[in-house]
Amino acid sequence: MRAMNIAATGMQAQQTNVEVISNNIANMNTTAYNRRLPAFTDLLYQNVQRVGTYSSDNNTIVPSGIQLGLGVKTTSVYRATEQGSLSNTNNSLDLAIQGKGYFQVQLPNGTTSYTRDGTFALSASGQIVTAEGYTVQPGITIPNNALSTTINNSGQVSVTLSGQTAATVVGQLTLANFPNEGGLEAQGSNLFLQTTSSGSPITAVPGSTGFGTVLQGYLEQSNVNVVSEVTNLISAQRAYEMNSKVIQTTDNMMQTTSQLKS
Repeated sequence: MRAMNIAATGMQAQQTNVEVISNNIANMNTTAYNRRLPAFTDLLYQNVQRVGTYSSDNNTIVPSGIQLGLGVKTTSVYRATEQGSLSNTNNSLDLAIQGKGYFQVQLPNGTTSYTRDGTFALSASGQIVTAEGYTVQPGITIPNNALSTTINNSGQVSVTLSGQTAATVVGQLTLANFPNEGGLEAQGSNLFLQTTSSGSPITAVPGSTGFGTVLQGYLEQSNVNVVSEVTNLISAQRAYEMNSKVIQTTDNMMQTTSQLKS
C-alpha cells in the first residue's frame, strides 16, 4: 500500500506550503519584505517494469513500462525579489531603493549585513543607523547643528548648517548587489547575510549601471499580494484535504483486506 506513504508526503508538502503562505500574510506590512514561494519536486520512481526493456525473445520493446511515483518533496523556498510599491513618509531619513541593490549595515560583531529596509534614524553621536541601532555603512555622521538633511538619488548626503546658505556634503551612501540575490541568508529584522550561493557583493554608488537609485522620504512596501496569498491558501487547504482523503481511503482498503476470510 504505497498510497498511504505517498499521500503523507503530499500532506507534509502542503503543510510547508501553508507555513510559507502564513509567513507571507504575517509580513504583508513589513517594510521591504519579499514574499516567499515554495518549490516542489517529485520523489524517486520505483520501476516495476523498466522503460525500453524487451518483453519477448523477439526483441519486442516495452513502449512505456511501469513506473510508480513515491510522492513529493519540498526542494526550496525562494524569495520573489520584485520591488514593492513605494510609500511617502516625509521623513528625511527614510530611504527607498528604486531598482536593484541593498543598503550595507554593520552588525555589532563587525559582520556586514544587507537590507532594503531604509527606515533609518540618528544615533546619539549623529550617525545614520537602522531601527535596531546598527550603523549604516560607510558610517555617515550628521552634525548636531544641521538644520536639514538632503539625500539625492545618487546617495550623496548633504546638510544645511546654521549660518550657512550652501549645503555641505557629509557623506556618500553606496549600495551592494549580488550575482544571486536569492542566495542571501535571511537573519530576521529585514537583514540578510552573504553566502556562497549569493556570490560576493559588488558595491557602487546608487544610479550606477546595474544599481537602483535612492529616493528620500519614501519606504519600500512588502510585495505580498494578499488576494493571491489567500487564493494559494485555499488551494493548499484543498490539496491537504485530498491527500488526507487518500490516507483514509487506503486505510479503509487495508481494513477490508484484513477482514477477508480464507
